[in-house]
Amino acid sequence: MSARPMERVCIVMMSAVGDVVHVLPVINAIKRAKPATHITWVLQPGPSTLVKNHRSVDEVILFERKKGIAAMREVIGALRERRFDLLIDLQVYFKAGLISALSGAPRRLGFDRARARDANWIFTNERIRPHPVQHVQDQYFEFLRHLGIDPEPVEWCLSPTPEERKWQEEFVAQFDRPIASIVVATSKPEKDWIPERWAKVCDILLEKHGLQPVLVGGDTRREREAAEKIISLSKSRPFSALGSGLRKLVSILDASEVVLAPDTGPLHISVALGRPVISLIGYTDPRRTGPYRHYHDLIIDAFHDAGDAGPITMATKQGRMQRITVEDVAEKLDVWSADYRGKS
Repeated sequence: MSARPMERVCIVMMSAVGDVVHVLPVINAIKRAKPATHITWVLQPGPSTLVKNHRSVDEVILFERKKGIAAMREVIGALRERRFDLLIDLQVYFKAGLISALSGAPRRLGFDRARARDANWIFTNERIRPHPVQHVQDQYFEFLRHLGIDPEPVEWCLSPTPEERKWQEEFVAQFDRPIASIVVATSKPEKDWIPERWAKVCDILLEKHGLQPVLVGGDTRREREAAEKIISLSKSRPFSALGSGLRKLVSILDASEVVLAPDTGPLHISVALGRPVISLIGYTDPRRTGPYRHYHDLIIDAFHDAGDAGPITMATKQGRMQRITVEDVAEKLDVWSADYRGKS
């Protein structure tokens, strides 16, 4: 392990919920190796609610993107009021690089030049080695290994708190059967599945597997419209829990017998919670963005063509989600029922 000081560490990863989930094992590993390390995380307000009161996060500095240039000034000012031994820039964009460069941290660790976008590499003074594309989680572990820290065991520590368990019990009590959560949409329409097909899956969940479908996600217009269409077309009367907030979403996913999700944050939350998740992935390479280490037998891979065994890629493909059929999902539900039901 590196003998260089790591008493105060700043993490720059400001974006999506899925990335936040992938950062948690990094932070937990640092705390496990050096318990006295104080960790500050620069993060947007929405994703920050997921890690509120997390045992390994000592401080969050909010990056309020809607404020534009003012947000940059506020974050940089807050960082310069503090002292850091090390800044880890896990984001590969210009804004993250500029914040890193102006943070005042003497040691700024970032991606190698090949993987850093928007000339992000210019703003760091220490970089991980080049490496072929791999799962996002393993990519973040490269930073730990650079620092001489073992990422194993992989720990997220994302489960509901005792207080949240009370809400979870009340939520589940309103149903007369176990629940299955469906993530109705993502941040990108290209990753979404078709609401009419989700409606048919809801009926299969109830009629064949005896599960209450629960629709989860945010409260955007696209998500609401998708949920409304699913509810109107399904005979199974799915329950909408859209807009519950991230911490309540954790409780809902944690209480689910199975989760069904496209490539989006709740998929990775489910993995972190140890909940079986059926992944519907077509826009991105599931070897890079799919469930980490677990539930690979429940992946529906519409990204690859038959016999495609090339290297893991960051490329995206349009129109692939439409390839996934209701029958594909029904088959994975049968796999879940045979191999996972009642075992977690």
